[in-house]
Amino acid sequence: MPKLRHTILRLIDLREHEGVNVTLLAVCPNSAAVLEAAVKVAARCHTPMLFAATLNQVDRDGGYTGWTPAHFVAEMERYAVRYGCTSPLYPCLDHGGMWLKDRHTKEKLPLAQATAEVKLSLTACLEAGYALLHIDPTVDRTLPAGQAPSVPVVVERTVDLIAHAEAERARLGLPKVAYEVGTEEVHGGLVDIDNFTLFLDLLKQRLDEQGLAGAWPTFVVAQVGTDLHTTYFDPAAAQRLTAIVRPTGALLKGHYTDWVENPADYAATGMGGANVGPEFTAVEYDALEELDARDARLCANRRMAPAGFMRVLEQAVVDSNRWQKWLQPDEQGRDFAVLAPARRRWLAQTGARYVWTAPPVLAARRRLYANISRVAADPHAYVVESVARSIEHYVDAFGLYDAVTVLA
Repeated sequence: MPKLRHTILRLIDLREHEGVNVTLLAVCPNSAAVLEAAVKVAARCHTPMLFAATLNQVDRDGGYTGWTPAHFVAEMERYAVRYGCTSPLYPCLDHGGMWLKDRHTKEKLPLAQATAEVKLSLTACLEAGYALLHIDPTVDRTLPAGQAPSVPVVVERTVDLIAHAEAERARLGLPKVAYEVGTEEVHGGLVDIDNFTLFLDLLKQRLDEQGLAGAWPTFVVAQVGTDLHTTYFDPAAAQRLTAIVRPTGALLKGHYTDWVENPADYAATGMGGANVGPEFTAVEYDALEELDARDARLCANRRMAPAGFMRVLEQAVVDSNRWQKWLQPDEQGRDFAVLAPARRRWLAQTGARYVWTAPPVLAARRRLYANISRVAADPHAYVVESVARSIEHYVDAFGLYDAVTVLA
């Protein structure tokens, strides 16, 4: 399997010399069904697949998926065997930085402790065989609300984390990994073009000074018009930022690509990669909601007790309190039950990824599948295939079908 760095170098070469534009897809593995679907798509579309796992999803404590980095990689490899996948699969860390794990913010960890925790997680990712580490120290919870660390501070913390990863990689005798820097958020002022350029200039200077020139990032993340609530990719902004990044030997990467209206513009404007996550949670939610409605009809006909899966799922989201993370200003302090039905559904759908592995949800899902299995062969396969079709939408838009052949 080619190393991710080699794949990206080949991608750059194709663009520069053959005019071939391909954008790599990074799927956020926020559930077992999403991970399985992505491996299934990689196999049948003969395309490389990146898996961008946040510290909330996958970490030393299991994250909300229940996976440590080593367990996550083992699950990815298990699905590869199941589907006969020979395409490159690249486990990656997404948003590796201080206070980007919700628990660390909730516990109000001081800078030194938050940094130490991230470094331990970087080591765990390297030990598990991750191909890429996103270094993202653009949040500082010790500053007043709304205030971001300065660009020089972000650079120093980025270099510190990369230096740790490189030292650990050498200690473990591991081959080179790829790095990703920057953020799609406003944190650190990196969205501003001048600050974006300053960040890259200072980063190169400090990496050179520290003898880390070989760890220059392969991806630089930037705001290209999309976020959790906007879905239009800005080709003009992407082209401006690509013109800045390309001479450095890196590629531009977009996050929040979920439900984007114009995905074909990613490859056309030279985007190197794009992350998609919440959309696949929503697709999994929708498929289960459909099965839940079928279960209700089936059980009414057969005088059986339905699984009540969606009711159990919503209650688990409410009990987790994670839904409060997404409240609008005018909703703050209000109980979940008094919110509008459409908002409750959106919050349950968005927050479902945090509770897929909650024991009541797992038990209700087993009951749902058992009921549906009375008339359908494999309800789980239906859910996985629903997610797979959504992933394939991006594979086609990004020019990734049979991309293994082109990138070999």
